[in-house]
Amino acid sequence: MIALEQADPALVSPELAAKVRGLAVMTVISATFIDALPNLQIIANFGVGYDAVDAKHAGSKGVMVTNTPDVLTEEVADTTIGLLLNTVRELPKAAAWLRAGKWVSEGHYPLTRTTLRGRKVGIFGMGRIGQAVARRLEAFGLPISYHNRSRVEGVSYAWHPTLMELARSVDTLISVAPGGAATEKAVGREVLEALGPDGVFINIGRGSTVDEDALAVALGAGTIRAAGLDVFRDEPHVSQALLALDNATLLPHVGSASVHTREAMADLLVDNLSAWFATGRALTPVPETAHVSAKVAGG
Repeated sequence: MIALEQADPALVSPELAAKVRGLAVMTVISATFIDALPNLQIIANFGVGYDAVDAKHAGSKGVMVTNTPDVLTEEVADTTIGLLLNTVRELPKAAAWLRAGKWVSEGHYPLTRTTLRGRKVGIFGMGRIGQAVARRLEAFGLPISYHNRSRVEGVSYAWHPTLMELARSVDTLISVAPGGAATEKAVGREVLEALGPDGVFINIGRGSTVDEDALAVALGAGTIRAAGLDVFRDEPHVSQALLALDNATLLPHVGSASVHTREAMADLLVDNLSAWFATGRALTPVPETAHVSAKVAGG
C-alpha cells in the first residue's frame, strides 16, 4: 500500500503511475489525477457522498467508482434528529448554562421559543438517508413532505416538484441533498424567505447546497428562526458570520462519526476493492460508473 498526502498529479512518479490499479480515497479526485494513473481500475470512496470524485470522467476512462451507502444511513439519520432537537430546544446552551453555574446563580434556563410541536417538516433529498430521517420524524407525530427531482416510488409523503414550493409549505426544512452542480446553493435567500420567520433549517447533506452568506443574513435578520448545520462549504473552515450567530447550532461534520459506523464504512470500502480484483465486480458502484466492467477497466 502506498499513501499520498494529497491527490496531486505532481506527486505521481512514473513508477507509481505504472503500479497503481486501485485507490481508497476520502478527498478530491480530479480528472487530471485520474489521467495520471493509466493503469487505474477502481476508486473506492470512503463515504456515501462522492461529489469530490470526478466520477463522470472516471466512467469515461473505464474506471470504476464505488461509495459506502446503507452502512451509514441510520447513524446519519440519528444525528439529524439530534441536531434538529438541539436547534429547536437549545440543548447545548442549556447544558452550558448548568456547567457555568447559572442554574444556581440565575435560576432555570429561559423557556425556548421554538419546539417541534406543531411543526411541518420538509425534506430536501428523499434518498436512503432522507427516508430514514422521515421514519424517525413520523414517530414525533410530524407531517412530512419532500422535494426530489421526481417522485420517489413507494414513498407516501407529499411530493413538491420544486424546492421553493416545499419551503412555502413547511416551517422546518431538512437538507439531505447530495452535492454537485445541480444542487449548488439551492438553498438561498428566496428559499429561506419562503420558510418564514418561524423557520428552522437543518443541513446534514452537503455544504455546497446552501448559500452560506444568505443563510447568515437570514439568521441575523430574523428571516428564519434558527439553523443547525453539520456540513459546510469550506470544511473544516466555518465562516465567522455563522460562528457569531447565537441561533446557529454548528457541528464539525459528525453525521456518521461513530466507531461502529466508520468501521462498517471502511469494511465496505475494502470489500469493494477485494470484490473488484477477485471477481471483476464492485459491490456498490455509483451510477456514473455502473456500466464499467473489469474488462473495460483493464482486466
